[in-house]
Amino acid sequence: MTNHWIDFKNSDVFLIMGSNPASNHPVAFKWIQEAVDKKGAKIICVDPRFTQSAARAHIYAPIRPGTDIAFLGGMIKYILDNNLYFEEYVRK
Repeated sequence: MTNHWIDFKNSDVFLIMGSNPASNHPVAFKWIQEAVDKKGAKIICVDPRFTQSAARAHIYAPIRPGTDIAFLGGMIKYILDNNLYFEEYVRK
């Protein structure tokens, strides 16, 4: 990550994988919660464990350990198949 946590407040969706910011990074999660409260942002938490972040997520995907690459590959395919990406941004 190269941007500051404060930039989180400008996001529409958060994909949390491999971390538990609600518990381990409460200052960063404050900005995620602000985006949820003020912009209606959604949180997707992908983790084998039901963590504090999973408890606050709109979508909790309890994957089996070691299946994260397959999960991400499936998400990428779904996004591409359904044209759910910002094409101009990807091109530039």
